[in-house]
Amino acid sequence: MRQGMLILSVFLTGGLRAWLYFLLADHVLEKKALPEERKIFLGAAGAGGMAVLLFWLPVPDYGRMFLEALYLGVCGAWLLGTEVRMSLFLGTFYEIAFSLWQLLLSASLGLWRDSGAFLDGRCPQGQAGAWLTLGALGLVALYGARRQEMSEQERFRLLSLPVLAGFLGIITLSEQKAPFLSEEMLDVWTLLSLVLLMGLLVFHMNRQYRMEQELSRLKAEQAELLERDYQALNQSYGANARLFHDVNRHLEALYRLLSQEHYEEARAYLEDLQAPVRELAETVYTGDEAVDYLLNSRMAAAVREGIILEIKVEFPRRSNLRSADLCAILGNLLDNALEAVRKVAEPEERKAVLTIRRIHQMVVIKVENTFAEDVRDHEGELKTTKTDGGLHGWGLKSVRTAAEKYEGALRTSWEGGWFRAVVTLVYQGAADR
Repeated sequence: MRQGMLILSVFLTGGLRAWLYFLLADHVLEKKALPEERKIFLGAAGAGGMAVLLFWLPVPDYGRMFLEALYLGVCGAWLLGTEVRMSLFLGTFYEIAFSLWQLLLSASLGLWRDSGAFLDGRCPQGQAGAWLTLGALGLVALYGARRQEMSEQERFRLLSLPVLAGFLGIITLSEQKAPFLSEEMLDVWTLLSLVLLMGLLVFHMNRQYRMEQELSRLKAEQAELLERDYQALNQSYGANARLFHDVNRHLEALYRLLSQEHYEEARAYLEDLQAPVRELAETVYTGDEAVDYLLNSRMAAAVREGIILEIKVEFPRRSNLRSADLCAILGNLLDNALEAVRKVAEPEERKAVLTIRRIHQMVVIKVENTFAEDVRDHEGELKTTKTDGGLHGWGLKSVRTAAEKYEGALRTSWEGGWFRAVVTLVYQGAADR
């Protein structure tokens, strides 16, 4: 009976430890697809079975930790559709952090009860540290689940807290004198805690590098749009300049056609003259050249593809809102909207609306569009429906990052066949130059 309860405890702690890892990887790693709850349950059950197998086999603690980290990394990559390299990296450091805290809590119980049995995972007392560690990680996971809108810096601080506390804990434990605490074991775990700190910094730097890569791509795309649309506007202005310069000759030609009652030729001649004027009249103006170029390029793309795109703009003339941030927000939201509208089967239902309103010291940017596919929402976060990998899913993260610079936020909702994304920005007026 006692042995059966011990095996059950080993199975449950191994499974729950894997399940918490899958939750962590789902929040911090880039995913190509949404995880299925059934597969996550099977992955956790497999981890529990592996823990029981290693419990029976004469595997040293460090070997067990390595094998479990390998399982978590490979299984996490398969379940979540993440990069195997990043999943193995995260799984390894997760296993080190979990084992470190299990050691700290078990040693604390051992010092309190003056017994080394709490450090032996093959006896009932040795399971107490694992359950206490699971409880502490569960509280951290619950806090993270309730704070879905955490920024990258807040998420990093949340992950740093247990790692830094673990390092301080192992240093404190090294000062304790107890027969069941060997110096060799404490030295190894002190080194592993340092490796854990370095790993966390490397992981954070990699995340920052990925985000900077995405922002660089957006800036390069913005520069390309500026060049292309600048040339288009130049051509339009040039056409109108030629029109006004040759107005006398055009009037003379029209007079001759009308006097000879060639009405169809006169109508066609007027259509040709009106084309550059009409193109210029449909141009959107916000007062920000970069934003103007971006909006007009998206408008032109929508017209070419038969998409109804309405743009209503009420923009502050002078503010501290940077063009790069506005282009990141508008470019990503409009690209997502146009991509969703393209998949709508009925041509007359392919619609998108951009509304920019100024309310006191706040700018509200709302993009609405029809859509055909189901919108995927996982634990309060909108998920991409793309499956070809890459940096998909970073678009809305870039929008949220840009909005947070101005004490703003991104909100998404959908109902009645319409998807809505609303960004709020708090701005300050800029002085005239």
